[in-house]
Amino acid sequence: MRARRKFDPEFKAKVVLEMIRGEKGLMQASREYQIKDTVLSRWKQEFLEKAPEIFRNEKDEFAGQDVARMQELERMVGRMAMELDAAKKVFGISSSILSERKQR
Repeated sequence: MRARRKFDPEFKAKVVLEMIRGEKGLMQASREYQIKDTVLSRWKQEFLEKAPEIFRNEKDEFAGQDVARMQELERMVGRMAMELDAAKKVFGISSSILSERKQR
């Protein structure tokens, strides 16, 4: 049984690009590099699926996080506003009770 070989990302990209450009067919690359065609097919599929990530803007990536954080902060502000209203009502009631006691 042959030991499992590991290939660095640069080598995988080189082989996949050769296949995409039509410089080598799947079977030719398989024979030349002595790598199973199923492995090369998987590399190519993974390469094509992940290609759009190269063009993603970091700003786009953080935008989702910003929206989530803003929603969290809005919930906190809403909760604090409700607590403040409740505190005002409690203070208002206690003030009226105190003023009644002073008048007596």
